[in-house]
Amino acid sequence: MADSRSTRVVESAGPWGFVFLLAYIGAAIYFVSVSDGSFWGVVLGLLQAFVWPVYVTYHVLVLLGA
Repeated sequence: MADSRSTRVVESAGPWGFVFLLAYIGAAIYFVSVSDGSFWGVVLGLLQAFVWPVYVTYHVLVLLGA
């Protein structure tokens, strides 16, 4: 006979995904607006928007002297 117990998994990180999406969109708007407007400038701006937390972490660590 099969066991009728079930496990319930609650995912609580959903709202953070929306926050990160908004942060990416804001960073993309910023980096594309400061680019030179060429195709590769826009592509580079979108890539920078994807990895901007790395820039922030690096500069915070530099300020802390780590």
